Amino acid sequence: MNDSVGDDRQGRSSRRVLWIPLLLAVLALWDLREELQLLLDHPTITALIFLLRSHPLAVAVLALQPSLWKRCR
Repeated sequence: MNDSVGDDRQGRSSRRVLWIPLLLAVLALWDLREELQLLLDHPTITALIFLLRSHPLAVAVLALQPSLWKRCR
């Protein structure tokens, strides 16, 4: 009987982890929203470099999304 309780807890914890990469991606996009609008309005190398330099964590989170999804599955 204790084995089924452990399996249930493991199932619930694995379901909870799936939303973490999604939350990180949404927060990264939220952080980049103004720079992305600027980049879409005026696509220049300067705007792209400014985006990369001013928000390195958000860019890294978006770049590593495929790896995060593989680890959480």
